[in-house]
Amino acid sequence: MTPADLSVVVVSAGRPEALHRCLLGLSQLRHAGIEVVVVADGAGQQAVQAFAGRIKLLSQDIPNISAARNAGIAAAAGQILAFIDDDAVPEPTWADAVLEAFSDAELAAVTGPVLGRNGISMQWGPIAVNGLGKDLKIDPNQPIRDGYMRKLQGTNMAFRRDVFERLGGFDEAMHFYLDDTDMALRVGRAGLRTAWVAGAVVHHGFQASARRTEDRVPLSLFDIGASTSVFLSKHAEGAEISAVVRDLEAAQSSRLLALAKRKKLNAETMRKLMESLRDGLLDGQERASSTPIPSHASSAFVPFVRVDPPSPTVLSGRPFQRMGLHREAERLVSNGQPVSLFVFEPTPRKHKIQFTNGGWWEQYGGLYGPTDRGEARFQMHSFRGRLDREVRRISATRGLLPDGDTN
Repeated sequence: MTPADLSVVVVSAGRPEALHRCLLGLSQLRHAGIEVVVVADGAGQQAVQAFAGRIKLLSQDIPNISAARNAGIAAAAGQILAFIDDDAVPEPTWADAVLEAFSDAELAAVTGPVLGRNGISMQWGPIAVNGLGKDLKIDPNQPIRDGYMRKLQGTNMAFRRDVFERLGGFDEAMHFYLDDTDMALRVGRAGLRTAWVAGAVVHHGFQASARRTEDRVPLSLFDIGASTSVFLSKHAEGAEISAVVRDLEAAQSSRLLALAKRKKLNAETMRKLMESLRDGLLDGQERASSTPIPSHASSAFVPFVRVDPPSPTVLSGRPFQRMGLHREAERLVSNGQPVSLFVFEPTPRKHKIQFTNGGWWEQYGGLYGPTDRGEARFQMHSFRGRLDREVRRISATRGLLPDGDTN
């Protein structure tokens, strides 16, 4: 399949800066030709004006991720529809890996690795889920246990369009939370094939939103409660529902107590948050499931980028050179040149990777420190040896040549 078969849908509310960074990342995908559909609130629409004419931009007046995704599906012209969150950024080879997987004509949907805030550790790996919403870690190369289906992570999933034409879209009674899990169960129970694509890598930042702070302290649990009730009414039996609700309340209470011990919450805030969870559970019981079949786009396919970006440039240096390296990275990115920057300090500090607001990838940490968290805490390297090792490590997903241009 070709990039012209792929539409990427991004839903955004309350995170304009993150949305802009997400689109910068999408603009650096290794091969041009994908379509990008953005469904955003007013602030998000303003943030992406630099991409005007290159994206399909829709308004999201009321926050509802399922309704927004369905609107994006209807506007998209591609035969493959991928979804990524506004606070996430794909590795440059992400679309290539997704499209290669769909060269299997029997495949209906895929998902792949989601890396966490340090840009290295796995946030979500291969998981299966059942009708109670219980997750199970799985070997992606082994059969999935009876009663479980492959979980499709909302920030990194893709479907053939005809899946939605057959099963309907995302359930609009789920405004946030479990919407992707519901879709995964519907796909699995319909007997459609899904796959784990190890090369389709996304970085997910867990940015602040109307529901949580930057450090993941919840501001409301209402939507978690409401979507849980809708989900359970569709996929669980009566006796099971009561047990799952009790487990949910206990888990959220434990979560809040842990935050309170870290001085992130007080008793009154904890009480209000638990009330919001219970209010949501009650509200969700009154909601009618709604999975409309999104209409097919009547508009033409709009390529986001029409020319393949050049091969990435590698910059490297030490902390005292960082300001100058940032200026050089900014200059290159402004001229359409993707950049991977490596900054090594003479310590055993653990490494982190991020896609910056300026539009370049940056890895920083100790020259003698671990990258993968399972590695030895102290390692001996020369600067050049460490750089070569790190370039080789990410070359497959970043689109770097192991012995490519380094500066």
